[in-house]
Formats: sequence, C-alpha cells, structure tokens
Amino acid sequence: MTKRFITTLLALPLALSTAYAQDTSGFPTSMPAITVSGYGTLALTQTNDDGAQFARPNQASGAGKSARTGIDSNFGVQANTNINNWLSATVQGLARKDAEDDFGAELAWAFVKAKVNDKLSVRVGRMGMPVFLISDYRNVGYANTMVRPPSEVYVQVPINNIDGIDATWQQNIGDTSVSAQLAYGRTQSAVSGGVSHVEATHMSAFNLVAENGPLTLRFGRADAKLSLDDVASLNTLLGTLRTVGAAYKLPTLAPLASDLEVHKKKAAFTSVGMIFDWNNILVQSEYAKRKVDAYINDTNSWYVMAGYRFGKVLPYYSHAHTNSSASVTNTAPTSCPAGSPAACTPTVRALSAGIDTLLKNTRQSTDTIGVRWDFYRSMALKAQIDRVRPESGNGTLIKVQPGFKGPVTVGAVALDFVF
Repeated sequence: MTKRFITTLLALPLALSTAYAQDTSGFPTSMPAITVSGYGTLALTQTNDDGAQFARPNQASGAGKSARTGIDSNFGVQANTNINNWLSATVQGLARKDAEDDFGAELAWAFVKAKVNDKLSVRVGRMGMPVFLISDYRNVGYANTMVRPPSEVYVQVPINNIDGIDATWQQNIGDTSVSAQLAYGRTQSAVSGGVSHVEATHMSAFNLVAENGPLTLRFGRADAKLSLDDVASLNTLLGTLRTVGAAYKLPTLAPLASDLEVHKKKAAFTSVGMIFDWNNILVQSEYAKRKVDAYINDTNSWYVMAGYRFGKVLPYYSHAHTNSSASVTNTAPTSCPAGSPAACTPTVRALSAGIDTLLKNTRQSTDTIGVRWDFYRSMALKAQIDRVRPESGNGTLIKVQPGFKGPVTVGAVALDFVF
C-alpha cells in the first residue's frame, strides 16, 4: 500500500501538468511551474512495559518493549503550482500509521487558493483543521522541537482535515502581525482501529494568531455536529437500554440512551497557545478544552515545553497533563420497583455498571526530556524519553492488560528531514 502511495505522489506533478494542458481556457497558454517538496521522519519507539501500548492519537496499535518504527515515522510529499498571479493549487499526500494497523495513504491537503488582495485569501478544497497551535505542521517533525506533540492535548481531536472553504485575513498593526482564519465544512475520519468512523458536519473553525518579534499568541475555536454511529459495542449498549426500558417500564433508560448516543451531537473545542523564541530561549505552551454532548468525556489539557540552544543542540523539557469528566449523568437505576420480574434488578445493575465504565473519568500526566541536534542542512536528529503516568483510568495508553497500572517509560530516536 505504501509503495502505491509513493508512486501516486511522484505522479502528482505530471497529473497537474496534464490537467492544465487539457483545459487552459481563460489562462495563459504557458504551463505554470510546479514545485515539489516533502518531509519525513524515520523513528524507533519502545517502552519498558508490555502491560499497555503507547501510541500517537488515533493509532490502532502502539509500542511495547519491542521497538517499533510505525509510531513516529511518516513521509509526505507536496506539489504546488501558481496558475496565475492570483490563483494557485496545492496537493499534499501523507503515508503513516493511523487508525489502521499499517502504513496507509491519505490525501492531507488538496485545495485551490485565490488571493483576493494583499490582505485576504480564500481556499476551497481539503485543508488542515486549524484547531491546534501547530495544526498546519504537526506532522512535519523537522518543524517541531519535540519528537511528537504532547498526546494529552493532541488526542482530544481525532480529525486532521476539513473539506470546505476558508478565508484568511492578514494585517500588520504596528509591529504586530495579525492573522484571522475562518473555515467551514465537514469531514470524516476512521477511528478505533479502522472499525468505526467519526463524522463532523456543519463544522466551523476560527483561528486568530498574533506575532510580535519572538512572541506568537494563538486562539482557536471549533464547533461541529458530531456522529459516531458504527461502534458495535456502543450500539449494543444503547439498544439494550431502550429494550430493557420498554420491557420493564423504566422511563429513564430510553432518554439515557439518547444522551449517550453520538449522532449529530454538539461538539466544541477551544484552545489557546503561545511560542516564545528569543535568542537561545524557547518556550511553547498550549491549553485546550473539549466538550461533547454525548458519552465522550469533556476534557481539559495543557502542556509547557522549555528549551535552550547550545549552538545546533537544543535540550528541552516538557510537562503535560489532561483530565476528563463525564458530560452525561448515569440515571440508570440499580434496582427495580417491587413486583418487577426477578431478572429486572440484575439486568439494570449490569447496565448501570457498564455505563459507569463508559463514563469513567481519566487523568494523565507526562514528563518529557529530550534533545534535538540540527547536524546537517534540513535534517535533525532527536532523542526523547517520556514518563507517562495514567493517574485514573488508562489515559492515552491503548491495549491495556488486566492489572496494569503504570507508569510507562517511552524512549524514541528520530531522524527528521525536509526537501
């Protein structure tokens, strides 16, 4: 699958050229120049414990005591062309391990951009979802100090792209450069090992960035109608709640099923972030909050990263934390009224226990130390150690074995490059 994907990416410039040659109505007859660039990360990741696996957000499997290449490795290629002095096109493809346990191909970006004037531009197509401080380049390891963005914050939104339209306005106010972005559209993404999909419709996003010298500040907000309709275990639970409620005349169970269900439910994500890069000092921080009107827990997460450059070597430290709380109250009774069939009480108790597990609050913190060495032009070597502490529940760890409590130490080495 990866080989086919890379072949397709290498053919993108030819495809764009051919499409342009077939229909140049209204444009100059000369073919516009096409620029090809790319990025990649070659990494090894492993942990000190097989009781749970460490993975990036939305990966189907993770690393254990055996080192794995797929956790932090990826490869992307981008083609750009200026059709004329106000219209351009961009296509970006990405190969990585995500919701399916294999390297898969995805169309990360595919949009046409119109420059309305010096301050305003409009894009139509598939763009990166602007929900995080480093949304536009979070997959480009070379552009980031750490091996990976902190999972505590970046696991909150499993959506990377938006299919629709956005507009960006830029203005200099004194020494400050201000950029405001407004996007609207929809998206669909595989989750949970590729066996289910999350769909977001009526999605709107606002992104405001201010830059002044070494300081960058950002505020972001995204709202959508969220659906997660094909999770077999969840559908079984919801169906059982409605069936039992009708059979035993328990009026709270059907409304509870509707509250838990993720079908066109309101979802909101708010985040603020900053980067301070002055002389040899680097500080980066982000806070994010998620709220969903369904069984998916509300979250509050943040991280702070600080580093100091010694020539081409940058050691850094990061602390990240997340906690979640249920947005739905478990109203399932633990006993049935007098005169109910004998099977009623054991049934509703089992249902109530299952709902408590579904709504269980989680907390996790991670301490990270690492070093980045820019040893060659457009290449960087990184080594990083994370101490992941799930304080309640499993945190961001996956495939957790019975009796596992943590913490887990994660080690990674990565070679990042751009071309």
